[in-house]
Amino acid sequence: MYLAIIFLPLLGSIVSGFFGRKVGVSGAQLMTCMSVIIATCLTIIGFFEVGLNNIPVSFLLFRWIDLESLNVFWAFNYDSLTVSMLIPVLIISSLVHIYSIGYMSHDPHNQRFFSYLSLFTFMMVVLVTANNYLLMFVGWEGVGVCSYLLVNFWFTRIAANQSSMSAFLTNRVGDCFLTLGMFAMIWTFGNLDYSTVFSLAPYVSVNLVTIIGICLLIGAMAKSSQIGLHVWLPLAMEGPTPVSALIHAATMVTAGVYILMRSSPLIEYSSTVLILCLWIGTVTTVISSLIGLFQQDIKKVIAYSTMSQLGMMVIAVGLSSYNVALFHLVNHAFYKGLLFLGAGAVIHAVADNQDLRKYGGLRAFLPLTYSVMLIASLSLIAFPFMTGFYSKDFILESAYGKFNFYGIVVYFISTFGAVFTTLYSAKVLYLTFLSNANGPLIDYKKAHEGDIFMSLPLIILAIFSIFFGYLTKEIFIGLASAFFSDNSLFIHPLHEKMLETEFAVTTFFKLLPMLLTILFLVISLVLSEFLPKILVYFKFTRLGYNIFSFFNQRLLVELLYNKYISRFTLKLGGQTTKVLDKGSIDLLGGYGIGNILFKLSNNLAELDTGIITFYALYILIGLISYMLIPYIWYIKISIIVLIFYILLTVFLKKK
Repeated sequence: MYLAIIFLPLLGSIVSGFFGRKVGVSGAQLMTCMSVIIATCLTIIGFFEVGLNNIPVSFLLFRWIDLESLNVFWAFNYDSLTVSMLIPVLIISSLVHIYSIGYMSHDPHNQRFFSYLSLFTFMMVVLVTANNYLLMFVGWEGVGVCSYLLVNFWFTRIAANQSSMSAFLTNRVGDCFLTLGMFAMIWTFGNLDYSTVFSLAPYVSVNLVTIIGICLLIGAMAKSSQIGLHVWLPLAMEGPTPVSALIHAATMVTAGVYILMRSSPLIEYSSTVLILCLWIGTVTTVISSLIGLFQQDIKKVIAYSTMSQLGMMVIAVGLSSYNVALFHLVNHAFYKGLLFLGAGAVIHAVADNQDLRKYGGLRAFLPLTYSVMLIASLSLIAFPFMTGFYSKDFILESAYGKFNFYGIVVYFISTFGAVFTTLYSAKVLYLTFLSNANGPLIDYKKAHEGDIFMSLPLIILAIFSIFFGYLTKEIFIGLASAFFSDNSLFIHPLHEKMLETEFAVTTFFKLLPMLLTILFLVISLVLSEFLPKILVYFKFTRLGYNIFSFFNQRLLVELLYNKYISRFTLKLGGQTTKVLDKGSIDLLGGYGIGNILFKLSNNLAELDTGIITFYALYILIGLISYMLIPYIWYIKISIIVLIFYILLTVFLKKK
């Protein structure tokens, strides 16, 4: 059963990719969807067996690297963290497969698309279930490659080419540091197996643990789109909307947070890494929320929303509240997947237009889509008793529950980030469904709800977005929960703050995020509906124009990268090519050696004068040299080298 969970998506991908012409479009869709759905059903069974009954499962397929000093196996491990991650990964994946049948119905390359989707799912499952860092890295690189293929699916579009290359190259930065971290593990622990590394972590130098932890953190920053390495996430919206829902909601972007949670027995012994996680997550949450508020593309607004929520998860990791981070990761997958699929339904209905300014008044045409996006947005802003409320507010309370200076600062900064989340969620709903119609008339004449394949995933995810948080909160973050008693998540006793969060944080600070959320939601609706001239007037002032331009251009981060990093790297590469590749390497390599041999052969040919006395002289010199070699060798070998050099110089010297 557990092996089938891993390899069923691969089977669907192979059938759809290599035998797509034989099975046809319907056959490829049926094969890939059924493979992922069966794997999802098996995962739910595994969740009850492994997670709720605390029965970890491990199995070994074969040896991969078998050296005297290093042994790596193709081995997989199912514990409570693994099955918890597989639940959102496979549920979202199966629903995206079903949704894509309707969304991609007019695309001529259906088999290729479904093959890529299933291959991505397989790689993600390998990443989550691996029991050592090297096998995890196989899945890590696999999801990066599949992300490139999926974002660049419409490869005739230049924007898709640029976006996929940007995503691929930005992720290479993180992958480079992750590789360095694995080399440091081999040097420190002599192994890459999770159990070996984690059991030895308390007994090695804190500095070594810090170095490894920072390398893992930078790898996670690139994959989970944290500030500094975040530029690829909004660009990746060029891919089809089901791809955005799959990659940028539940799976690939959460891989970075997953590796931090999986490495909890390691990074718990480095306070430096935990503080870095805390501040990187805090800055990411606020900055991405601000940028998202000023974007006009519906998918880019939701992309920055994803980045903001990933910052929340990294904050929870920095607080050593790994179970809360996992709970928020699972909850976020459902309502963010619903937001992306709802946005896809809107885009599909209005002739592939993604500009919020050309929407408006769609509530009457798309009632189901409006309902599910309202549910997803309420869950995103942590409205009371929705799924997002149970995890997002608990992260903020945990920050305050540290009861030290930087914990309280993080609490207030993150609360403001949550307020901006409210504002851009209200903006998306208002401009899309509630405001006056701003789009061309023909779009409204053709606007319609999707078919059953597009509507069913929306309804299922809406149910999850309402009830999942309430039903599972005691499992993940309950004080008496034994769900993680298999030590898949390790929290150092000195870092445990669940009791303080639950009982020591005053009611006011628990309610403050919710009160600010509701307050700013009301203010934004009043400004939009009753006082729109104030916003328009402010935007046309010099200050308003500059603020809007600055945040609309994403804090000019891409400009700084292109001007100071990319340009410098290109110049350095050009000089390196000129000096090394076309310079010294050619001089010492093929061109240089060929030139030397050509000159040597010409000089040797010139010795052929046709005079017999010269030949006798050459023979005599050669005989004397041959007889002297043993004596010279006995004295010093450098004399032979010197004589050889002199002779070579004489021969090469032109007469």
